This record gives sequence, C-alpha cells and structure tokens, in this order.
Amino acid sequence: MIVRPHYLDLLKTYRNVPLVKILAGIRRCGKSTILEMLQDDLIKSGVPADHIISMRYTSEDFDDGITDKGMYNEIKEKMTDGERYYLLLDEVQEITGWEKAVNSLLENANTDIYVTGSNSKLMSSEISTYLTGRYISIPVFTLSFAEYMEFKKASGRTPKELLTEYIRMGGFPIVALSNFNEGAAYQIVEGIYNSVITSDITKRHNITNFDLFNRVVKYIVENVGKTFSANAIVKFLKSEGRSLSVESVYNHLEWLEKAFVIYRCQRYDLQGKSVLKTQEKFYLADASLKYCMMGFNPKSVAAMLENIVYFELRRKGYEVYIGKNETKEIDFVAVRRDERIYVQVCRNLPEESDREVANLLEIKDHYPKYVVTLDELAAGNINGVKIVHLADFLLAEDY
Repeated sequence: MIVRPHYLDLLKTYRNVPLVKILAGIRRCGKSTILEMLQDDLIKSGVPADHIISMRYTSEDFDDGITDKGMYNEIKEKMTDGERYYLLLDEVQEITGWEKAVNSLLENANTDIYVTGSNSKLMSSEISTYLTGRYISIPVFTLSFAEYMEFKKASGRTPKELLTEYIRMGGFPIVALSNFNEGAAYQIVEGIYNSVITSDITKRHNITNFDLFNRVVKYIVENVGKTFSANAIVKFLKSEGRSLSVESVYNHLEWLEKAFVIYRCQRYDLQGKSVLKTQEKFYLADASLKYCMMGFNPKSVAAMLENIVYFELRRKGYEVYIGKNETKEIDFVAVRRDERIYVQVCRNLPEESDREVANLLEIKDHYPKYVVTLDELAAGNINGVKIVHLADFLLAEDY
C-alpha cells in the first residue's frame, strides 16, 4: 500500500482528541486507503487489533435498511471492555442518521472516531445539530504532484515527463497506480464521475431532466477558472432553446459542490478587505474530470494549471480567494492564519507584456508574491516577485 503521509500526519495530530474526525472528498480520491493507513499505524503504535473497529457501509454485507440505532448497537456489541476503541467508519453517509449513532458512541463509550464520506448527506445540517463543536472536517483531495511522483517512482520517467502526465491524466489514485493510456484513464474517470452524478446527485435530488442537468455541468466544466454567474448559464441555455431558472442553476451548483465535484472560490476585495458575493470561480476536484468529458485540448491547459495550483494551496491548508485590486485581478490570494501569499498562474510569461508581474507589484504590502509558470526559462525575481516553475511550486514544502 502506498502511504500518503500528509493525511496520516494530520490524523495523528488529532489522535485521541475527543472530536469526530470527518474525511470528506469526491469518490475514489483515496479516503478508504487513508483509513487503512491509519489502521496500520495504530497497530504499529501498539493498539491491539481487536480494539480497532473498521466498518465499510457501502459493502453488500450491510442491509439497505440499517438504521442509526442498528449501526450504534452493532458497533457497541464489538466493544467488550472499557478500554479505548478506535472506530474507522467508511462512507457513513449511506446510513440515515449516522451522526446520531456517532454522537452517542462519542458520548457513551471510550472511543476515538474517524469517518469518511463523499456526498452532501455527510455535510448536511444534521451534523451541526448533533455534533456541534465535536467534529473536525478534513478535506481529502486527489493526489498532489508530490504524491503522484511517489506513486510513479518505479516508472523511470523524469519529473518533467511526470508533470506533463499529471497535468493530462489528473490525480485519481486508481489512475496513478497503473500505466493506463490516456483513453483508458479518461474512461475510468468518466466512470467515477458517472457514479458520483448517479448516486450522489440525480437519485438524491430526483433529477428527471438528466440531459439539461448535464448541459449545466458541461457549461461549468468548460468555464473552469473563469468568473461566471448563474444568469450567464440561464442566458446560454436560452440560446440553445432550453429553459432553466436562476434558482435551479444555483441548486445544480450546490449539489455539485456538496458531492465534491466542484469547489467554489470567492473573490476578495484587497482594498475593502472583504469577501465579495459575486463573480466567483469554480474549480474541478481533478483536472481529468474536464478531459474525460471534453477530451484533452492543449488550449485548455492554462485554466487547468490554475486548477492544479488552487488545490495545491488548499492541500497546504490555505483558504484561497480570487483577488480583486481595484480593476486588476490576482489569480489567488491564499491565507493561512497570519500568513498570506499572492499567486498569478500563466502557461508562459508573455514577452510583450509584464501584466502578470505588474498586477502583483501594485499590491503594496510585504507578503510573498509569485508568478507560477510552465515556462522552462522563466525563473528568478522581478522587483521582489518570484518567478517559479510549476513543478518547483508544487513540490515546495512551504512558500
């Protein structure tokens, strides 16, 4: 099993802390494997195997009608003494009312609880009702470039070759573990996407006009990294002779967000120091989701570089915004506690224009500023703005 140390280290910091640890992310991003890693680590650190209770709620072993009470009783039966038990509960959202069972196990038993899930039932308002202040949510993303290189270290390919492959194939672990060609990789990702859409969205929200829903998704996918509004989608559909209300578009966006297919990035006004509610951008959980629907197009690489940088910043624990500095836009303002960095992303530094650097230089504070590019020859420092190759940015431990 290939270990993802970032997540293991994170979980170790919360070990035996009386909070439910919730690992949430798109299907097949590796949450179940992280629980297996955790189980191995617990055993290595001296926890008896019979005090680790591991349950997977998508398995055929479970009755469709299992209730939260049934879930609670089944786990409680496995606890035969007063010593601490470690509960690793995979895909809990399949059990209606799971949060009640988990809350009771947290309150009434000597437990350390870890759960995973991949859809909106996991992040619903019931969690706030039953687990207020008693859980920590840990987002799980597809592989970082550093993890992808680790998965591929036996391949003999150079970091440059692997970066090209990572940009084109994305970071779903199931794809990285094998040597699929592009067509086969996109087919696998399409299967993941379809299972998300079917299980987590269309069934749950009783979508009857699947074709129209799909068209909305395609519009969002085509416009990754661009600001757009729900009104723009309504107008676009109207031009195709289809009709959908603004409210329905908002619902569609929310459902995709709650299934972790898309992530919302809000705008931050650097002058007024406030988060703006208009003209947000959305990024895809993995670049391969775009290519499996649209095919790989070299022209779309620039937007997907932005997508890759967005998630690298999120993995490193930053809150990420689009920066608005009067009329200028900064691709990313990334904030982590009292730290902040500014990032522009471009495929190549344009020779005739210094726009990427100039936008950053107009910000009059002393936080680090970066231009991240695929340009092999662009490196160095322009008036304090660091020009960094994408690979170096992705592999840096910190900024």
